[in-house]
Amino acid sequence: MEPKTADRTQSPSSPSLSSPAAPGPLASFVRFVVCGGGIGVLSSFAVPLVAMTMPWAVANAVITVVSTLLCTELHALFTFGTGRRPGWRRHLQSSGSAAAAYAVTCAAMFLLHVIQSAPGMLTEQAVYLTASGLAGIGRFLVLRLFVFASGRKSPLRRPVLPLPRPALTQAAVAATC
Repeated sequence: MEPKTADRTQSPSSPSLSSPAAPGPLASFVRFVVCGGGIGVLSSFAVPLVAMTMPWAVANAVITVVSTLLCTELHALFTFGTGRRPGWRRHLQSSGSAAAAYAVTCAAMFLLHVIQSAPGMLTEQAVYLTASGLAGIGRFLVLRLFVFASGRKSPLRRPVLPLPRPALTQAAVAATC
């Protein structure tokens, strides 16, 4: 009796050999909230501190870039279970949703300062975290459905229907030429 050997017909990039199965939508969302939310809370404390040395919009941009790079790494490895670090392409795709989140948080803070000329830090935190939470839900959808959707069916993709090949014989082709 021969010992069983590994199936050589599977490619090294197949999910069964290189990475665990991708988590479902609910598990991904919980992981997204833990990773993204944790980094978001840390960022919300960092932005006002950095804003003491530069304009608020610049501080928000710096913190957004750093947190986006870190979150994209965490989301690829942990949240969406790709089994590998993201390349530059995924970082760039993720940056689009981060730019939208940046615009939402800046708009929220701008509106706050229009409504209240000198809001307290607690009010700023509440507005920033609320805007970040809403932007985060949008980011989750974009990342799950587009950026990290490889290997699973996206609800936005249509199935490809194979068309039958025409049955032309060599004699039929020769007669028409």
